[in-house]
Amino acid sequence: MKRRSLIIALLIVFIDQISKLTIDNSFLLGETFPVVKNFFYITKVYNVGASWSMFSGFVNMLIVISLASFVCFVYYQDMFKINFRNILAFGLIYGGLFGNLIDRLDRGAVIDFLHLKFGTYDFPIFNVADMCLVFGFILLVISLWKGDDKNGPRSRRRKSYR
Repeated sequence: MKRRSLIIALLIVFIDQISKLTIDNSFLLGETFPVVKNFFYITKVYNVGASWSMFSGFVNMLIVISLASFVCFVYYQDMFKINFRNILAFGLIYGGLFGNLIDRLDRGAVIDFLHLKFGTYDFPIFNVADMCLVFGFILLVISLWKGDDKNGPRSRRRKSYR
């Protein structure tokens, strides 16, 4: 299962890094391009923090947290049943972690560029790695809720479909 998740992670990292490289070479810092007016924009920013710019300026701490998180998730993955949802969840999480980690190690900041607006609300700008982390965690929560972890309360009552 780990090998499959790592293959997904490599694909995610590739897509994430290509998209960031394209934006970095095509846009000036702060430049905005409307894709769907009043809803979806491409806006190039550098984020020196984590989500919503939390922990701005603590790049070294975020690097350590990313590496520690990866080690914990690799260990934790063995506690889940082998199925597509779990393989995808961990692959998305690994890809998201490493996509942003590469930016932090390379330039001390993460390139964010996906910008959504809902009426007067300006959603914080994010990137492909961020999306993968969010979707990976959602899938992991669904797996926990469904009892796909090997020691979960519902896992003993379900038949294995392997």
